[in-house]
Amino acid sequence: MQSPANTVATSGFSRLKPMHASAWRSFGGALATAIVLGLGAAGAHAELPRGGAANLAMVGEPQGLDPMVSTADLVGTIMQHVYEPLYTFDANWSVAPMLAEGMPVVSKDGLTYGIAIRKGVKLHSGRDLNADDVVASLQRWMELSPRGKSVGKEVASLTAKGPLGVELKLRNPYAPLLAQLALPSGMAAIMAKESIAPQLKEFVGTGPYKFKERRPDQFTVLTRFEGYSARKEAPSGYAGRREALLDELRFVPVPNANTRVEGSLSGQFQYADLLPVEAIGRIEKGAPAVVPIVTKNFGFPYIVFNTKEGVLTSQPLRRAVQTAVGQGELMAAGFGDNRFFVVEPNFFPKGTPYYAAAGTNVYNTRNPQAAKEAAAKAGYNGQPIRIMASRQYEFHYNMALVMSEQLKKAGFKTDLQVVDWATLVQRRNDPKLWDVYFTHSGLFPEPMLSPPQLGDDAPGWWDSTAKKSTLQAFNQQTDAAKRGALWGAVQQTVYDEVPFIEVGKFNGLSARSARLEGYTPAIWPFFWNTGLAK
Repeated sequence: MQSPANTVATSGFSRLKPMHASAWRSFGGALATAIVLGLGAAGAHAELPRGGAANLAMVGEPQGLDPMVSTADLVGTIMQHVYEPLYTFDANWSVAPMLAEGMPVVSKDGLTYGIAIRKGVKLHSGRDLNADDVVASLQRWMELSPRGKSVGKEVASLTAKGPLGVELKLRNPYAPLLAQLALPSGMAAIMAKESIAPQLKEFVGTGPYKFKERRPDQFTVLTRFEGYSARKEAPSGYAGRREALLDELRFVPVPNANTRVEGSLSGQFQYADLLPVEAIGRIEKGAPAVVPIVTKNFGFPYIVFNTKEGVLTSQPLRRAVQTAVGQGELMAAGFGDNRFFVVEPNFFPKGTPYYAAAGTNVYNTRNPQAAKEAAAKAGYNGQPIRIMASRQYEFHYNMALVMSEQLKKAGFKTDLQVVDWATLVQRRNDPKLWDVYFTHSGLFPEPMLSPPQLGDDAPGWWDSTAKKSTLQAFNQQTDAAKRGALWGAVQQTVYDEVPFIEVGKFNGLSARSARLEGYTPAIWPFFWNTGLAK
């Protein structure tokens, strides 16, 4: 895979106050230097072939295609080709403009952001994008998306300033703002205003591909948008010039991981997402026709607890469950090959601004007797703990099996519910249906980007005084060095209140056909600037 450079592009940062610019360089540069996040800089693609259709095997069927409503990676992966945000991330995970003309002009007090929109950007409907589209889209995002709701609480006003200008005023300084606007998951997607009121009627964005057709459980098809308005900068991560070289992108739900492996080896799929790590030997033997893709530090699995309803609304009982869990066993079960995972309690790696040891003494405890005693003190009386997991992410399922046994050894009753991913995503929105579910996230340089439980109203519904106070202090501090020191208090609160358990960190395995040229490894795989050899 291609690795990000250790330097951080600074083009466009002059419009930010120096404090903000240095903070973003620290966020992106330090992480890119310390760990490879799997966001390579794309090479020149002038000679790449045009035309053809790529069959792209995904882990399952998306429960919908609205990129604001769902934080599921699968939805973001597909719809980032149709919709674009104001800002995005370059190969070093630094924020870069996409639909915005450049970086925002920020007032001295850090409360007012002036954003100029690129001129002449075409919507898929044929008309030009304008400020009213941006305002309507961001207002919808702040109403519907868990991530957007968190941002919305910080926003005092959002108004259009002429046809191509937007002004956003904050109630207090809010350091994660631009990163929140840039993430593909739960995306602050910019949509045609007329397509979104009162509900999303059609998918009208500005991306290099436009929506053509979706047949549930068969495929979602996107086609090249001939009127696409590309940026001029060289491609870098998700930033810079995007070009639709392929005629069609066909996202095919393939829930069975082994079927994705076989399909990539047979040439049925030009790309197969998130394969079981034990398949790497077979993929390597498929060379030169098949190319394995190992995305380093892809992300972290985590276990979400229902704090709103059910047996685990009790914080002492969640602590008892935490005591029973051994993350080392879970990671070994999920990934097997130790080249693909690391067991460590710190949410961020050493050498990064947010490395902290706070709370880590309760990580990987795996103490059934202590857990049983703590559960008894918490009033546990044998209620089953409902654990949801999907086999479409095989490592989720394998970890859930082990966790269920760990809890049984500590005297808990468990009810392991194995469902397809779309069903899990649907059920997790109903607090009456589950107590625990398994999921995972990418690893990002901005802590507030993931998991969504750090925001508001995400499944799990974590809300406490300690959460509010630690996050407020953390998010209102815009000095990167001081902010890094404040992350420890947030991490301590997570370990104390157990809204979720971070299990460890892992590398991702995918595969592509050697005919799929120009592909850049990424957490949310993208297929602009990618051609298919004849």
